Amino acid sequence: MKAQTTLLPIILFLFISFSHASTVAIVDSGVDYKHTDLAAQMWTNAGETPGNLRDEDGNGYPDDFYGWNFAESNSDIIDYKYLGTFSKDPYRFFEIQKKIFEGTATADEISWAKAQTKNPKFLMEVQKFGNFIHGTHVAGIAAKGVPGNKIMGLKLIPTEVKPFIHRARVLGMQAFAAGIRDGLIKGLITELSKQQGVLFKEMGEYLNNHSVEVANGSFGTGIGQAKAIVTPLFMGLWWRKPTAAELETYSKFFLEAMVVGGESFVDAAPDTLFVFAAGNDGSDNDQFPASPASVERDNVISVAATMDRKLLAKFSNYGEDRVDVAAPGVIIRSTIPGDQYMEVSGTSQAAPYVARIAGRLRSINKNLKPAQIKEIIMQTVDTKIFLSKKVKSEGIVNSQRAELAANLSKTMPIVDSIKKAQISVKDVPLTISGEGHSLRDSSTQFVFPLPSTLSF
Repeated sequence: MKAQTTLLPIILFLFISFSHASTVAIVDSGVDYKHTDLAAQMWTNAGETPGNLRDEDGNGYPDDFYGWNFAESNSDIIDYKYLGTFSKDPYRFFEIQKKIFEGTATADEISWAKAQTKNPKFLMEVQKFGNFIHGTHVAGIAAKGVPGNKIMGLKLIPTEVKPFIHRARVLGMQAFAAGIRDGLIKGLITELSKQQGVLFKEMGEYLNNHSVEVANGSFGTGIGQAKAIVTPLFMGLWWRKPTAAELETYSKFFLEAMVVGGESFVDAAPDTLFVFAAGNDGSDNDQFPASPASVERDNVISVAATMDRKLLAKFSNYGEDRVDVAAPGVIIRSTIPGDQYMEVSGTSQAAPYVARIAGRLRSINKNLKPAQIKEIIMQTVDTKIFLSKKVKSEGIVNSQRAELAANLSKTMPIVDSIKKAQISVKDVPLTISGEGHSLRDSSTQFVFPLPSTLSF
């Protein structure tokens, strides 16, 4: 919402207290807890002694000192064996991607990058590379400049994901044995959703048991991934390609089923605010939901990505009803394993920007509930015409305005604190050092889908 005047001096912000440390769980592909920029902010389990393979706190997760690896059922929240194993190609690809967004890439660079997206060998390497760096990059954004945000690592995405079609064949045999005939694909998809729901519920319970205030989920499945999964599954069962109508029908069913599985995640931790990336398909989540971003709960906020604060990123999913806010998500510099840094783009980068704010608000007022934090974030945005009918709040998050509202909420009702903050804090300038660049839109811009537990 656009401010007309500044009624409170900026010095007011100096009196915002951060006495309560907020835990921000990074549910992702792993976090480099040794990184110089993250080590001091890592959440640690006071009930555990690291490295002794014992479960001192009796929660069923031995040595869960920095979090837990739900992908491989151990305490290694990152697999350091991948450090130094990648070629220069993934680094070059992301550097060219940055130039493409800035409009400075040469024709040869663009041609090379596009060719790599069709190169099977490169795609195999970049998927491993992307998964390896992703969680650490996300964690760096959530932690940046907010020492009160303590980072918990929950590894959900394996560095190397087993192809879905192999798992589908196993499920298919189970489905035949159970006598499923009509709607066979739907039966398989439903079974997969149930299995994923079991894992999600376990993670949610872990968050709940550790009283985690905020959980960031920059992962998921969108319409592009759904179609890529449904097609071989359909062909494996019917020995022909699905028609366009069949593909859309089953893909949408697939996504809705995955959303149901995601509900188990957030329902198991009602006191945690879940911040989910909207997806990188450039599609409407109201028409084709993304999972888990399209889970509709009071403790869920979904995030689209903008180019600086100027326009919705071309790759970003949107949705007037099923995407809540937007945040900068293009050319975001952050941490990657091995004390390195990289500029990466995606709704994966926009979501932790919001998670960072959410953790900060909880630090300011420890009595705020997830739904109240969500309300403050959504009601203190910078309203943008280009986000009208694209996200529910029609705006980009404004951290200072949200912080002031949270501070005021300690002595006045939420509604009043938001109103006062709306008129007291100006909109963020279009270009902020370190958070955005002078960018131009282009049909050559592309990013990979969100990392997913499913591969194909």
